[in-house]
Amino acid sequence: MHVIESAAWNNPAELKATFGSVSFVGDLTLFNIGGNKFRIAAFVHYREQIVYVKRIGTHEEYDKWEL
Repeated sequence: MHVIESAAWNNPAELKATFGSVSFVGDLTLFNIGGNKFRIAAFVHYREQIVYVKRIGTHEEYDKWEL
């Protein structure tokens, strides 16, 4: 959480430099956490420097999400 609070990403490439395992699906940014056991789906607004979390779940739950 502290990494996100102190970050100042201007674009997806800068975010990916911080979190190498992050992926992008449409407007969503998918963070893999806990050794890829969990996923966070979020909207990242680079201009406003805000991350809105849409959903958090296990990898198994993610497979059933309709993004």
